[in-house]
Amino acid sequence: MKKIGVFCPATVANISCGFDVLGLCLENSGDVMYFSEKKDPGVHISRVQGPPLPTDPEQNVAGVAALAMLRHLGTSHGVTIEIEKRIKPGSGIGSSAASAAGAVFGLNELLGRPLSRQELIGFAMQGESLASGAAHADNVAPALLGGITLIRSYDPLEVISLHVPPELWVTVIHPQLELKTADARAVLKDQVPLTKAIRQWGNLGALVSALYTENYELLGRSLTDHIAEPLRSPLIPGFTEVKMAALEAGALGSGISGSGPSIFALCKGKPVAELVAGKMKTIYDALGVPSELHISRIATTGTRLIP
Repeated sequence: MKKIGVFCPATVANISCGFDVLGLCLENSGDVMYFSEKKDPGVHISRVQGPPLPTDPEQNVAGVAALAMLRHLGTSHGVTIEIEKRIKPGSGIGSSAASAAGAVFGLNELLGRPLSRQELIGFAMQGESLASGAAHADNVAPALLGGITLIRSYDPLEVISLHVPPELWVTVIHPQLELKTADARAVLKDQVPLTKAIRQWGNLGALVSALYTENYELLGRSLTDHIAEPLRSPLIPGFTEVKMAALEAGALGSGISGSGPSIFALCKGKPVAELVAGKMKTIYDALGVPSELHISRIATTGTRLIP
């Protein structure tokens, strides 16, 4: 019986100025999933190690994504999935996206790669829809493609891989608090004042330019969120203090990772990223909040096979 292992990376979505359209892939933080063929058609989730997640494939983001892909392919193949959940749900670093992206990637490998990584994104989005009520791709796209990705359009879906400056590092701190994506989306408003939208568009365009020109100073000036962060930051204890500590330690910019409660900082070089990590952790230590740190390059490869 053929069996494969897959590493499913954590991700940072939005990157301040790119709500629902920007995301990046972390290098060594993520889940592990195993896939094996089964005689009966459909999806069977045999094991979930870690948090108590449903094994019913219709109620599990990995199951929903895999079922959507099987229906599209019109195949009678069946798959058994085992999940080692190392990214805590509600952490803000793409827990549901890792499961959804890993599911479609692993299934695609098992079936002989009938689809490209780009084509897998749409099926992974259906898993995200179960988790948050919105079929967004800002986590699943970088999880599958690696690097930094931009969703130019959702209808039709078009995802672009952006240039990654070689000295760009990411520091993420995850206070051990759960903030559900659906709850964080609920505080957002349906309409945005034109003045705020104009500032956000300017920052997003400047960020893309800064990546390609490797202009770290411009990159830092672009990392400002006028749309989601003002509404979501009150949901995250210590957010303002942690962000200020990161900037004072030399971070290019800092903001909410995805829907939170994790907070990210982009840095030029590993030494700065490590210094920033220490300063961010000091804030949560003083507040008595346990936290977990991730210091990473931006991964050049997304979801991948493992021995």
